[in-house]
Amino acid sequence: QVQLQESGPGLVKPSQTISLTCTVSGGSITTSYYVWSWIRQPPGKGLEWMGVINYAGSTYYSPSLKNRTSISRDTSKNTVYLQMNSLMPEDTAVFVCNARWLLEYWGRGTQVTVSS
Repeated sequence: QVQLQESGPGLVKPSQTISLTCTVSGGSITTSYYVWSWIRQPPGKGLEWMGVINYAGSTYYSPSLKNRTSISRDTSKNTVYLQMNSLMPEDTAVFVCNARWLLEYWGRGTQVTVSS
């Protein structure tokens, strides 16, 4: 059973950069042909797909976020990262890590609040 655990700073100020971590257990992030996505949900709104890194390390981003978002991984730690810069209050959301191929797995998410 693959498990995903997100972690992050919680509260950040506008214009700052966040780095979120998705620690994976029970499976390898290099397993063919899984893709590992970051998805966020602002309060009272729907899910927004942010970007993905696949089993081979290739990345793809939402066009609306690609200029502020970077997804990377550390295979030795079996961990996927999300970095997002120039944060604004409207970036406040629960950020969730997702894995998908033949099966789909979700983390519980980590709250990020952007406020001065």
